Amino acid sequence: MSQRRIVVMVYSGAQALDITGPIEVFDTVNRQLSTTGAGYRIEFVSADAPLVRTSSGMVIEAEPLDAGDGPIDTLLVPGGWSLNEVLDDRELISWVRRAADRSRRVASVCGGAFLLAEAGLLQGRRATTHWAYCGDLARRYPDVTVDPEPIFVWDGRFVTSAGVATGIDMALALVEADHGAAFALEIARFLVLFFKRNGGQSQFSSILEAQLADRAPIRTAQEWILQNLEQPLPVPEIAERANMSVRNFARVFRREVGMPPGHYIEQMRIAQARKLLETTDLPIGQIARCCGYPAAETFFRSFGRAFELTPSEYRRRFQATSPSGLIVAPGQAERSIA
Repeated sequence: MSQRRIVVMVYSGAQALDITGPIEVFDTVNRQLSTTGAGYRIEFVSADAPLVRTSSGMVIEAEPLDAGDGPIDTLLVPGGWSLNEVLDDRELISWVRRAADRSRRVASVCGGAFLLAEAGLLQGRRATTHWAYCGDLARRYPDVTVDPEPIFVWDGRFVTSAGVATGIDMALALVEADHGAAFALEIARFLVLFFKRNGGQSQFSSILEAQLADRAPIRTAQEWILQNLEQPLPVPEIAERANMSVRNFARVFRREVGMPPGHYIEQMRIAQARKLLETTDLPIGQIARCCGYPAAETFFRSFGRAFELTPSEYRRRFQATSPSGLIVAPGQAERSIA
């Protein structure tokens, strides 16, 4: 087998771990397959070649962009704190588009999804990015379906991963696709990593808590939802409170928030449940009722879909404790997440 060519596009101000995390996975594959020649050929290219300083000050030696000409197996695009400036670089965006056309698959880490979207590569596709920027991605590129929960999303030949370290999880998934699950598991074990994270590969974020719309009708509706999670919350009733038709409310809500109102409500219920599981010792059934689930079984199914953990398992893993007990006292648990 010949080596698969991985081209990493780097730029000044890129996040170092977005680059080094996945690359360490691929390099470990190379070391494990050193006698077969069936690993990866890793190349770094940049408009800022030859020495590219990342946001943390680490310097990467790279070749000019035209060194990335020719067929590419995997194009890897990182995020970084200089992303706004990079998005305005039309020549670089054009290069990403052309390089993607020559690539078998295209992967981004964290904010790298913005570069793919700016290049028009994610139109009509599902994608993710760092939880703090999913709303921005959805608003800036409304033709992209932004999923804020998974740590990576694979749509066709495009793979987008969430924040920073999730590029490692994505790289393991690419290795699994190339070399099989058993080999990818060995790589994960060698690197002392989870092969697949518990929790349904969720970002374990409370992203939507801060993702309030800019405009008053939708923002007011969101605030009302957050204050009334224990209620049934039918969408027609919320639309009426916003003085909008159901159809127009659903359309505007999706445009402003990045998802349908029903999905938002479900995510808010799960976010509230997570907070109560992490910070209180309330019984599971009471948490279910606080979050608007009339039956514990419904709560278990919903929570399981989100995290592939039962509520009790989640609590054992993530409950916040201190030497004096729980950080948040049970008496505070009734407060909403708003």
